[in-house]
Amino acid sequence: MDSALLLEKTILVAILTLVTLGIAAYLTYGERKVAAFMQDRIGPNRAGIFGLLQPLADAGKLFFKEEFIPVKAERWLFILGPAVAMITATITSAVIPWGTELPIFGRNVQLQVADVNIGVLYIMGIVSVGVYGIMIGGWASNNKYSLFGAIRASAQMISYELSMGLALIAVIMMSGTLSLREIVAQQEGMNWNIFYQPLGFLLFFVSALAECNRAPFDLPECETELIGGYHTEYSSMKLGFYLFSEYVNMFVSSALMATLYFGGYNFPGMSSISDPTILGIAQIAVMFAKITFFIFVFMWIRWTLPRFRYDQLMHLGWKNMIPLALANMVITGAVMLLWGN
Repeated sequence: MDSALLLEKTILVAILTLVTLGIAAYLTYGERKVAAFMQDRIGPNRAGIFGLLQPLADAGKLFFKEEFIPVKAERWLFILGPAVAMITATITSAVIPWGTELPIFGRNVQLQVADVNIGVLYIMGIVSVGVYGIMIGGWASNNKYSLFGAIRASAQMISYELSMGLALIAVIMMSGTLSLREIVAQQEGMNWNIFYQPLGFLLFFVSALAECNRAPFDLPECETELIGGYHTEYSSMKLGFYLFSEYVNMFVSSALMATLYFGGYNFPGMSSISDPTILGIAQIAVMFAKITFFIFVFMWIRWTLPRFRYDQLMHLGWKNMIPLALANMVITGAVMLLWGN
């Protein structure tokens, strides 16, 4: 790798990390505004115009809060837990294509950190590692409520990763590749996978809700039963890392749904744009518009549906989602065999 390409990738990683963290911070503001709208309230309106500085105020409050580590906690694992959760959340977006290319200073910059040919496997691998951050933090806290929350989170993620993976297999069968860039390229125009895999998308979306610990699947943090779940004993920025990682995961999950099922950065009439700069900016704007829509749906569901009981959660995952995902995979294979690709 030459020095120019290395510098380009380093800058792209820095920009993507800052954008991801900034979006995660302002998703807390967006969620409170959406909740206020649905409950006929105003929401945050004190810090800055329309409350736009509220995320900065919240971040400052967390940063300057006293840090507390329980006496009987496993100190180093207690510190490691939120770090693992945050790192795995931020590195997941490395293989997501945000556009084709954008000319910058006479050089065509590829709008993707790493175009690996096993992008889907990379994402599933990182997602499966993310549960360790929750499990380590809950166990190291030496608190029974934290441990219960960690056990719930690990069981829930393992259960719904199966249906998510099976739903992805149907997309991979249709696309014939594990590269996210190639999957997006095959959806040019309006040839989106959602039209061929509506059931697969529904299964993936529900699994994403469970993977992100979002309502109605927020059992690991269920305050009515477990106080705060796996992060009960956490304070200061360690708690902030856990909270931010949830919003980063929501952002990445939305980007992944847009990439796999809704054409990614593709949009109707894209081929008619000849200027590469305008095309690159338009692709990024379209991609983020799709992500914003899915994030709103995440929030809409949280403030609309009640929380499941834990037995209902596991019943849905093992006895409904997995059989449906298997059936979807078999039907996809049969259709491809009978009617071709």
